[in-house]
Amino acid sequence: MSISETELSDVTAQNVSVTADSLAVDLADGRTITVPIAWFPRLENGTPAECANWRFIGSREGVHWPDLDEDISVASLLAGRRSGESQTSLRHWLQKRKSSV
Repeated sequence: MSISETELSDVTAQNVSVTADSLAVDLADGRTITVPIAWFPRLENGTPAECANWRFIGSREGVHWPDLDEDISVASLLAGRRSGESQTSLRHWLQKRKSSV
């Protein structure tokens, strides 16, 4: 059984929490999606304060972390998609981050 794009786009986020091990997104329909934080290296490398500083994007169809320049859609989480960032891009971001501290 597959999930249509329409069904994925109809699901919205209600709350977000990030721990050292996981990202959890509570959905409007009562479900909670929990994925390993390792799926999203920018969150994994963020401080607790940076990970706690998020906002909804669109009509609650995604989440943005301004301090980490990370955007994650609810549809991607439902589809089981990890970060698509290349290792080169991540290394560049980490180097830039270290030099600004």
